[in-house]
Amino acid sequence: MQWEWAARTDTGLRRSRNEDSYLVRPDKRLYAVADGMGGHAAGDVASRMAVELLDRHFTDAPARGAPAAEVGASLRAAAEEANRAILARGIAEPEKLGMGTTLTALSPLCPEAAVVIAHIGDSRAYRLRRSELAQLTVDHTWVQRQMEEGKLTLKQARRHPLSSVLTRVLGTPELEGIDVIVSDVEPGDLIMLCSDGLTSMVDDADLRAILLGDVPLDELTGNLVEAANLRGGLDNVTVILLRALDGAE
Repeated sequence: MQWEWAARTDTGLRRSRNEDSYLVRPDKRLYAVADGMGGHAAGDVASRMAVELLDRHFTDAPARGAPAAEVGASLRAAAEEANRAILARGIAEPEKLGMGTTLTALSPLCPEAAVVIAHIGDSRAYRLRRSELAQLTVDHTWVQRQMEEGKLTLKQARRHPLSSVLTRVLGTPELEGIDVIVSDVEPGDLIMLCSDGLTSMVDDADLRAILLGDVPLDELTGNLVEAANLRGGLDNVTVILLRALDGAE
C-alpha cells in the first residue's frame, strides 16, 4: 500500500495564536495531530512537545511486517512519554502548569493493509470508504460520556455548553488511558486526522460532502479549513489527509 498526503493548519478567526501542532513523517510512516489547551498556560507548548516527542520516539519507521500490537504499543509508549514530559515541564515552569494536549497519531502498517491509531482527547480520525464516512476514534469528552449513558443526543451534545470539556488529555498526573485502534485499509480509502476546530464547526454530513470532492488532497485540506472558518472559525483548525493507493511500498 502506498500513500499520498496533504496537511494544513490555520489559526481560525477568533484565536490570537495557533495551539495546534501536527506531524507528517512519511519516511517514518508517522502522522499526528495535537490540540493544545491551557491558554496562557501554554497549550501550544504542550501540543508541540507531544508531536516532537512522538517523532523522537520513532527513530525509524516500524519494521516491515511488524504486528499491529507492536506498533500500537510503541505509539502508546511515545504518548505516555509525552505525558510525563509535559507534566514535568509544567511543574518546572509554573507559568505552564496545567497545560495539556490531545493527540491522535497514526502509523500505516507495511505491507499489511491497515493503520494503527493511538488516541487521547477530542481530536479525531475518520475514514472515507466508497462514499461512507466513519469516525474511527471516540472523543474523550464529558458530552461523549453523557451520550454513551443515554443522557444526551448527538444534536444536544453538539450544542451543549460543556461540549469542549475533556475527560482525558496528555499532561495529567494520572493518565486514564490511551486508546489504540487498528483499522483495515483498502485502495482508495481517505483517512483524515483533525483537531476539533474542524469538527466543532462542520458536522459529519458536511465533512463527507467536502471529502467527496474530486480535487487534489491539498485543495481538500483548504476546503475543510475554509468551511470551518465560514461557520465562525471559533478555534484553530488542523487537518491531515492520507489517501491509500494501490501498489507495493
